[in-house]
Amino acid sequence: MARTPSNMLPLGTKAPDFLLMDTVSDVQRPLHELKGEKGTVIMFICNHCPFVIHVNPEISRLGKEYKEKGISFIAISSNDIENYPQDAPHLMKEKAKMEGYSFPYLYDETQEVAKAYDAACTPDFYLFDKGLKLVYRGQLDDSRPGNGIPLTGTDLNNAMDALLEEKEIITEQKPSIGCNIKWK
Repeated sequence: MARTPSNMLPLGTKAPDFLLMDTVSDVQRPLHELKGEKGTVIMFICNHCPFVIHVNPEISRLGKEYKEKGISFIAISSNDIENYPQDAPHLMKEKAKMEGYSFPYLYDETQEVAKAYDAACTPDFYLFDKGLKLVYRGQLDDSRPGNGIPLTGTDLNNAMDALLEEKEIITEQKPSIGCNIKWK
């Protein structure tokens, strides 16, 4: 199991725009249509990564909880499906239904969006404010497959709460750790 860390895009970076296919609805979706009223979480995930499989229950829970608070979640898979067919769009749709995702699961076929966000691993989390300025990037929490630490979503949860309460978000942020994005 590879242990690739996030690249940690600089805080304050404006969210790169995109138009990607939502594998759940089979509709092309632009960022401006998907962004939240108060904030937006963009996460790079995939179907097969053990790190993503480990966090799926928590990202599904957080996506539902924070949608009601004005923060939208957007999941993107940028993996090369020729060499990793388990990450193909039709299987992404099945995964989204199986995991109960309340958010779009977008397919980045060209991998240009992952490059624009300097994404490195799955899962990789980014929180943007209502103006799409980056305020948090890094890990969900300290839990990893097999490390015995409970899955809580603490790091991302604290950042989202601070954003909603208009408090300062801690700038010392831990990178996420996961499988590397499967580049073409």
